[in-house]
Amino acid sequence: MQKHLIVIGGGAAGFFCAVNAARMNPALKVTIIEKSNKLLAKVKISGGGRCNVTHSCFDINEMIRNYPRGANFLKKAFHQFFTADTIQWFEERGVKLKTETDGRMFPVTDTSQTIIDCLLRETNKYGVEILMNTAVDSLQKTSSGWEIIMINGQRKVANYICLACGGFPKLSQFDWIKKLGHTIVPPVPSLFTFNMPDNKITELMGVSVPDVRIKIAGTKLEVRGPLLITHWGMSGPAVLKLSAWGARELAAGSYQFAIQINWLPPYNENTLREKFVLYRQQLSVQKIINKNPFLLPQRLWEYFLGLCTITNEMRWADLPAKLQNQLIQLLCNGSFNVKGKTTFKEEFVTAGGVMLNEVDVNTMQSKKIPQLFFAGEILDVDGVTGGFNFQNAWTTGWIAAKAIATFAI
Repeated sequence: MQKHLIVIGGGAAGFFCAVNAARMNPALKVTIIEKSNKLLAKVKISGGGRCNVTHSCFDINEMIRNYPRGANFLKKAFHQFFTADTIQWFEERGVKLKTETDGRMFPVTDTSQTIIDCLLRETNKYGVEILMNTAVDSLQKTSSGWEIIMINGQRKVANYICLACGGFPKLSQFDWIKKLGHTIVPPVPSLFTFNMPDNKITELMGVSVPDVRIKIAGTKLEVRGPLLITHWGMSGPAVLKLSAWGARELAAGSYQFAIQINWLPPYNENTLREKFVLYRQQLSVQKIINKNPFLLPQRLWEYFLGLCTITNEMRWADLPAKLQNQLIQLLCNGSFNVKGKTTFKEEFVTAGGVMLNEVDVNTMQSKKIPQLFFAGEILDVDGVTGGFNFQNAWTTGWIAAKAIATFAI
């Protein structure tokens, strides 16, 4: 009798598990069940619609530094399927990837549709069945495998199930998995922007700075990278990375905290003070507002000068020591209060999920329940921005596929 795999979740991990299992074992029947009317939704919008497929990092020890949770688990998993394998997998199917200066990798077409079309071609090639608008209510173990009960009352049977339904924002949404006997690490948002209501810096929305150092006051949490000012506060890779590393700590504080920003990270207050002495000599007759020696965006420079009450007419030679010290402190250690967060609904990433010590990293099979597998963000694994969450999806999806295809022989 033909063995049947049902993959719950039509995202990157679910598709990768399904198409690889079907390819590795042509005798296996494979079905993807997706609760919404969209397939590969995160793939579609990732990287501004270009799909940040993975990250150009080929050292496992270096790669795992980009995962606030699940790094040790992935360190073992990456030995089976890693960045070079992802690149080769897509290139063998006609999708070439390119590397950008920050290490992110995209299809050379610069459109996520290329990745979507590739995965859909694989489902057609290997006869993977896709059921959309089909939400699962519960799972029941049977002597031969599983019975899946849908919310609409429909039932399906399978020998193997792979849960690849992504992260859920609420703990209660994991109840149907908890009923199976698995422990769930409570979910909290990761990869979010910082809200700064009533702060005038939001009037500079659209201004970006390519290199800042940003720290959460009173903690050891600190990152360096690009920052973007938005109409609600601050975003950009540095903020998103900081939110990922601080996901649990910031949630515990109800997203009320202070950040300290060094807008000129090569400098500290002492070394910048030395530079100011030099600039006051070299630029003495120049108006400070017109001569910004640090190449900061002009609107941001004017914002800092305004905070220090440095007038438009003041020259470098006339800068009083008190105002100079205020400006240096703002540039090297500016403090901002954060009151709340903004998450992107479609790109929502959670910290939390199925506890990793209950999953066999070599197969992605549950250690508690045979014939149950996991892939992607349903696991308590999450990465910072830059293609790392997709690499988790490809790796865990591929390992689950290989194991299921082998078990089904």
